[in-house]
Amino acid sequence: MGRRIEMIRRKAVPSRQKQDFSPPAAMWAAQLISALCLLAVAGAAEVRKPALGKAGEAKLSEKAATLAERSASLAFNLYHAMAQDKGVENILLSPVVVASSLGLVSLGGKAATASQAKAVLSADKLRDDDVHAGLAELLASVSNSTARNVTWKLGNRLYGPSSVSFADDFVQSSKKHYNYEHSKINFRDKRSALQSINEWASQTTDGKLPEVTKDVEKTDGALIVNAMFFKPHWDEKFHHKMVDNRGFMVTRSYTVGVPMMHRTGLYNYYDDETEKLQMVEMPLAHKLSSLIIIMPHHVEPLERLEKLLTKEQLKTWLGKMKKRAVAISLPKGVVEVTHDLQKHLAGLGLTEAIDKNKADLSRMSGKKDLYLASVFHATAFEWDTDGNPFDQDIYGREELRSPKLFYADHPFIFLVKDAQSGSLLFIGRLVRPKGDKMRDEL
Repeated sequence: MGRRIEMIRRKAVPSRQKQDFSPPAAMWAAQLISALCLLAVAGAAEVRKPALGKAGEAKLSEKAATLAERSASLAFNLYHAMAQDKGVENILLSPVVVASSLGLVSLGGKAATASQAKAVLSADKLRDDDVHAGLAELLASVSNSTARNVTWKLGNRLYGPSSVSFADDFVQSSKKHYNYEHSKINFRDKRSALQSINEWASQTTDGKLPEVTKDVEKTDGALIVNAMFFKPHWDEKFHHKMVDNRGFMVTRSYTVGVPMMHRTGLYNYYDDETEKLQMVEMPLAHKLSSLIIIMPHHVEPLERLEKLLTKEQLKTWLGKMKKRAVAISLPKGVVEVTHDLQKHLAGLGLTEAIDKNKADLSRMSGKKDLYLASVFHATAFEWDTDGNPFDQDIYGREELRSPKLFYADHPFIFLVKDAQSGSLLFIGRLVRPKGDKMRDEL
């Protein structure tokens, strides 16, 4: 980037040099008038351009920006609900995708079933049309892989029992707003039904997510399935040769061997000595989003950090970050996580849609013959070295000397944050990466 700027400056030099001729006053006046006319035309064209956000994208509409803020609140609420579940280790959620699933329930529901879905999203006071249009715009913006130069393969499908037919207007509306596919499934042959779901997820993610689930407990209701593969493309790549095998301490007494990738660069960084944690923010390609990692100083359960983690506290921490040299080491590999969010969403207030006797999802089928049996939210998240080329001249600079060390060899919390809207593309924690047990430590 630095070289490109220098080239542009060199090309611009002649325009600033003193000219050797002095045109007559009339010619000079004509040139001046012509130049002013061109400036006026350029100014008018500039006014007609769509408003751009700080990251260079067209700004979201007011309703989409509102839903972005509400989905960020949902992220923390749902994360905390899941963190309290002792049966959950790794957590990986896309709040904007969960918000779209709630939008789908609202679209297909009536009465309390629909209003509860909006309330979980803190959108109960918004008009239905604004909720659906706003979520559609937000999801289309943040999941645009081409504009963001990340890999994000996303598929959403609503499965219904073979006895139920989806209403045409619901099918069209859910495709329009939430890009949902629809399918009937027969669980009389449970093995084939599960195979069908998993094969669809694998195809959707180009084989990166080979399995959503091994079992479905309730087979008489509707299933929402989100299947995703996400791979960050770093603004400055890790060197592919700077990868080695290290230990990741799941606990003080349990360590697994994992590949670790390393690089040193200038990043936003904050060390909270009072709360004994450190944070780093790594921009992704095109700088439209960034990956934020929050990690305790030492190996410990994440419960203490999670009690601190709120939307307001994150904003405070980010405000204290300063750009400085950081030597970063991260696990390399794919983390695959599937959550059935049904009970966690119920804990946040979505109680009627999941109740066979109370659910009114009649806009989905025209009858009160459906309830929400499961909400499968499955993601493969790949941590890899790929990214933009980095300026090698930076390593001779003074500011890269004595870097802070950010060695992610024990459990941490991470978020992928949208630069423009502030919405969270992902929120999660890595407690146990894939790897073989290395040793027991006393």
